[in-house]
Amino acid sequence: MDDSVYAETDPAELAAYREQVETWMNENMPRRDPVNPWHPTRDDDVGSTRNRELQRRLSDGGYAAVCYPTEYGGQSLTIAHRRIVDEVSMDFDMPLLFSVPTMSITGPTILEFGTEEQKQRYIPAWIRGDELWVQFMSEPSGGSDMAGALTRADRDGDAFVINGSKIWSTFAQRSDYALMLARTNWEVPKHRGLTMFIVPIHHPDIEIHPIQMVDGTEEFCQEFFNDLIIPAENVLGEVDDGWTVASRLLFHERAAVGGASPYTQGRHRGRSADGLADLAELARDRDDGERGLLRQKVGHLETLNQVDRLLSARVVKGIESGYLPAPAGSLVRLFHGLSQVERQSLAFELQRDNALVWNQGETTGAYGVEFVQRQQSCIGGGTTEMARNIISERILGMPREPAADRELPFNQVPRNG
Repeated sequence: MDDSVYAETDPAELAAYREQVETWMNENMPRRDPVNPWHPTRDDDVGSTRNRELQRRLSDGGYAAVCYPTEYGGQSLTIAHRRIVDEVSMDFDMPLLFSVPTMSITGPTILEFGTEEQKQRYIPAWIRGDELWVQFMSEPSGGSDMAGALTRADRDGDAFVINGSKIWSTFAQRSDYALMLARTNWEVPKHRGLTMFIVPIHHPDIEIHPIQMVDGTEEFCQEFFNDLIIPAENVLGEVDDGWTVASRLLFHERAAVGGASPYTQGRHRGRSADGLADLAELARDRDDGERGLLRQKVGHLETLNQVDRLLSARVVKGIESGYLPAPAGSLVRLFHGLSQVERQSLAFELQRDNALVWNQGETTGAYGVEFVQRQQSCIGGGTTEMARNIISERILGMPREPAADRELPFNQVPRNG
């Protein structure tokens, strides 16, 4: 990661930049409809096309990927500049589908490990809005053991032949490329025989199966690879050293999910997270005996918001200065996941029946959908249990959990079926 993104910036320069961003946004980006807002992560072709169009607008105006280096299409500005863009853009439609994982997870991983040819080929394309990216990491039989990948990549001259399956890939059906972790060596312990590949998704030897969620959407997918041939030039990093690349990808993922990444782009004004004004109004309007308690709960959530913001800033600064190790991003990941569950649970409690049954066009139903999905903030980007393990072992220095297969050649590890 380029440390210059954390550089101190003159307040007068930032004030002038904010004015510049506000002027440009008002003249070039569609203002968000507060009554019937557009959802940038809707799982259809219309949403994908609109995200690409808006990303192209941002790129043409010089407000896409502000922390990326100029030599690849970015602006080489600081995280302070990016936060200004985020704050100003909250009232405008933004291409959030590009923010995670393209800009903030797969993007910085390629920025760190890619060859110069790979960086010149891929980074400008996603900054322009031409290509969306996704991660092919989890597997149906793997659970949280990503290093136990069974998807295999067998060397065949100047190419690799890939067979296997990946799952829980966000919007894979709308994306163009993926970073995929596959096993290239079965005779060494599991962490030492993996390789990261750049994979074109819309390939005749890849089957993509969308997975329907509880709210009817199809955000996640499962993929099947049937003798998929990938050229060796698509290896990211070194052959058999894919775990090094994957570890950094997971670092960027936790930072993005927890709000500590300099590479995310835009955020929309939420219902239960930003200012909590609507929830506070609901609590004030309650005329029963729970009014006082509910107001205290809203105040607690506002405190969580402030802690979340300050914790993110502290962790970012700590990692940049070396005071905190890189895995400290898990602190933000853990706090953000747990506090999000509290926010969505209280929003549901305040909305009561309106979050269970609503008329078409009413927004209260979104609170009910969010409540049903509330645990996803404790799963996506690595579970909260994994975050606790990382904090205990890699930050606090506590003993690692025992693992019988840690030094065992992978082809000797017992497996079901």
